Amino acid sequence: MTHPSRTPPSVPCVFVGDAPVDDDIDTVLAAGRGLAYGDGVFETMRAVGGVIPWWSAHRERLRRGAARLGIAMPSDAALDAALRDLLHAHSDAVIKLVLTRGSGGRGYAPPRDVPPVWLVSASPLPPAPRSGGLVLRWCDLRLAAQPALAGIKHCNRLEQVLARVEWSDDGIDEGLMRDADGDVVCATAANVFVLRDGRWWTPPIDRCGVAGVCRAWALPALDATEHRLTPDDVLSAQAVVLCNAARGILPVARLGDHAWSPHPAVGEALRRLADAHPAFPVIDRGSPWA
Repeated sequence: MTHPSRTPPSVPCVFVGDAPVDDDIDTVLAAGRGLAYGDGVFETMRAVGGVIPWWSAHRERLRRGAARLGIAMPSDAALDAALRDLLHAHSDAVIKLVLTRGSGGRGYAPPRDVPPVWLVSASPLPPAPRSGGLVLRWCDLRLAAQPALAGIKHCNRLEQVLARVEWSDDGIDEGLMRDADGDVVCATAANVFVLRDGRWWTPPIDRCGVAGVCRAWALPALDATEHRLTPDDVLSAQAVVLCNAARGILPVARLGDHAWSPHPAVGEALRRLADAHPAFPVIDRGSPWA
């Protein structure tokens, strides 16, 4: 199991268009629409050995989100160079890339032809998940339906923030979130897959939620299909896992009072991920999920 990096978080590298900002970084960020309105998109990526194995998928999702919001993209060359410099100093880390519309004065109306402001930074690796599986709870906060924003990883994460502050118990790892109709959508920081009748199901991301990069990999890799999921669908599943690009596939052991025993399909999913991404090595033979 990979252990958390001891490297402290990096100072963000800030750019306007393709040009790095060396002076007045705080002024540039404070004047931007990203801080004022959450007017931007971001990617959270796992780096291993000085590379981001799923970078092409993250770049494509960043591009789709920027297009949905009408935000200009920096050049591929500028993105690649910024990440290369960051990875030289932080080879095994969680890399965050935030792209905002830039500065445009007061008011909601977006400015025209303004270069984007974007930044990259590195943080230590997350702690290893508990070996027995995650412990979840139901979140009280419901996700609002907004198809115009569904799927993209936009910078307004207030729903997730409010859901996450619902608990402070260290014995709880994550919370499952439902939409206004009561259907299960995701965890606060991960997508959810359930095993039913020997097949993996995951909720569609057409009304709310984030279409995760690990989720996109898992759909074909696990021969998964999209289905609306009720809480009863989750509780009656043979197995449940969460996934995101920073932590991979995370087996779930308990949700409230309901518990799941290790299932061989979860071990197979973990092995397939290990073959696809070097940051998530194959599980130990002694693991209950093997």
